[in-house]
Amino acid sequence: MEFKDYYAVLGVSPEADDKTIKTAYRKLARQYHPDVSTHTDAEEKFKEVAEAYEVLHKKDKRAEYDEIRQARSQRQRYQQRGGGFGTGFDANDQTNADFEDFFSSIFGSGAARGGRRYYQDQEFSRKGGDIEIELPIFLEETLTETTKPVQFTMQYEQQGQLQEKTKSLKVKIPAGVSDGERIRLKGQGTPGSGNAPSGDLYLHIRLVPHPLFDVEGHNLIISVPLAPWEAALGKKVRVPTLSGHIELTIPPNSQTGQRLRIKGKGLVGKLGKGDLYAILKVVMPAKSDSSVNELWTQLAQQADFDPRAEWSK
Repeated sequence: MEFKDYYAVLGVSPEADDKTIKTAYRKLARQYHPDVSTHTDAEEKFKEVAEAYEVLHKKDKRAEYDEIRQARSQRQRYQQRGGGFGTGFDANDQTNADFEDFFSSIFGSGAARGGRRYYQDQEFSRKGGDIEIELPIFLEETLTETTKPVQFTMQYEQQGQLQEKTKSLKVKIPAGVSDGERIRLKGQGTPGSGNAPSGDLYLHIRLVPHPLFDVEGHNLIISVPLAPWEAALGKKVRVPTLSGHIELTIPPNSQTGQRLRIKGKGLVGKLGKGDLYAILKVVMPAKSDSSVNELWTQLAQQADFDPRAEWSK
């Protein structure tokens, strides 16, 4: 299996922090989502981006991957300088082998071919193999039952010959599915040999990151930017939800980090809908002129307020 530079896949540097990696993943996952993208290789691109994020957003997996990546670079430099690895040694071959072991430890050995899992039927009268694929779902699609097209290619051995078959299905996805949930479709895997039944198809739900909302269980989080005067005086703000916009009342003297609960505007759960939490964030204007600065100066002189008063206690 050929080594993949996951940093290049997400378009970030190897020194990128978690926030940068998450932002890049959200942008690319939305761009290549098979339901909306017109890119010819959208499905494969989406899987590659999801694969890269799965590795890089977890510290232990990222550290292990970085070791392989660094070893690859060292081998290549040493070989280019004529280093004595021995006749027939190829630095890329060694790296690819290390990467395949790493990839299999995370995604399973059946995932190594094009992002799909393949299972082979090698014995006569044996049940067909199960297939596991990821199914991307928008947050908006989890609010009600929806029907999604699913297409996948399976390879399997039958009567000593390698067979390939592409299936297209329309699958009902129940409301309230969550990230990582697995849906079983009986008999939709690879055909069995002899009179044995076919294997099953398992759909792994992957919620596509939303550009505005973070997910906490069945609750949603949204950051609401406020001008300083809006936070000070209070205001009604138009806030997006998954099902439309609402008018949110910002109380006077609001603070950055303050959370306002909007009941029932989260994700669907088994016990009902979650909530939407608006986290307030006071934002300063990017630019100001002399007249605006004069007003700030007057406010500073008239306001009896020391934001660092507790330091002197």
